[in-house]
Amino acid sequence: MATITSIVIATAGLGCTAPAAQGAARRVVKAGESIQQVVDAARPGDTVAIGPGTYRESIQVTVPGLTLTGAGAATVISPGTAGSKNACALAGHGICVTGTADTKLTGVNIRALTVRGFTKNGIWGTGTDRMSVREVLAQDNGQQGIGQEKSIRGDFRDNTSKNNGQSGIYLANTISEEGGATDTQGTVIQGNNLSGNRIGVGIRRLRNLTVDGNDITGNCAGVMVVGDEGKPRAGALAVTRNTVSANNKYCAASSRLPYFQGTGILLTGVEDTTVTGNVVRDNTGASSMSGGVVLFPSMVGIANTRNTIKDNVLQGNGPADLADRDKGSGNSFTANACKISEPTGKC
Repeated sequence: MATITSIVIATAGLGCTAPAAQGAARRVVKAGESIQQVVDAARPGDTVAIGPGTYRESIQVTVPGLTLTGAGAATVISPGTAGSKNACALAGHGICVTGTADTKLTGVNIRALTVRGFTKNGIWGTGTDRMSVREVLAQDNGQQGIGQEKSIRGDFRDNTSKNNGQSGIYLANTISEEGGATDTQGTVIQGNNLSGNRIGVGIRRLRNLTVDGNDITGNCAGVMVVGDEGKPRAGALAVTRNTVSANNKYCAASSRLPYFQGTGILLTGVEDTTVTGNVVRDNTGASSMSGGVVLFPSMVGIANTRNTIKDNVLQGNGPADLADRDKGSGNSFTANACKISEPTGKC
């Protein structure tokens, strides 16, 4: 293994979102050195600064308040050699931030690096509180580019996530269990560029979050907000000010969804959600979920209820700009600029 020449510099305040220990340090990793070895030596509140280069390893983070920061696109995390045996590598992920449902890992920050080519997820958090991912490029990963489960108060801003096998950004209550929606206590997905994925933003069984100001194009679907029969129901969230255009890739059917293509913003089995101020254009297809903004019953027949679709600009979506293909009650469509709706009269 390469020799580690980490530089530890005492710092008084690094602006981390988690409580930092007094004397928090900046630890530098250079090309050819092991990021994981430095992370393992870090203390709460430390910053691990990763220099330019390609680092062939997976990184397991269990230190609260740790900031992992690169040098922008020049810092690349890619799959490691056969000797990379930590839990994150064995799961097929790039960077893992891991707490538990009962003891959340708090305030981990990931900044300004590229994570690509992993068989599963580029960045994956589970059991986290205030995990923050900013200015990251997540590319060509087999499942999610960036995601988390069993977590609260996440912050995902100014990232680019493209050409991943599933979602650019994916947030869920849990990926392996049934159950009601998790209250995220204000998670934010903002200012990201999401393209060439199966789904730009995937939200599954969550409440109380915002999807705002993202540029979402060239996926099979732009935004999917998915709920089911669990209680509390998914919803009570906002999809605002996004540009959702030409999400016209073809995605084959799965065990839970029919094939989809040309879907801008989809609500399925959710309640009390606001879709407002978005520009949704040129999303076209022949799927039952195709169109600009689409309300669609969940795969177990749960209807959308009390959702508000207003003040959106919708152009060139097909077969409709607005499509209510559900039988839920209390859904409203007001002040949207569009031409074609299903049923008629909602534009």
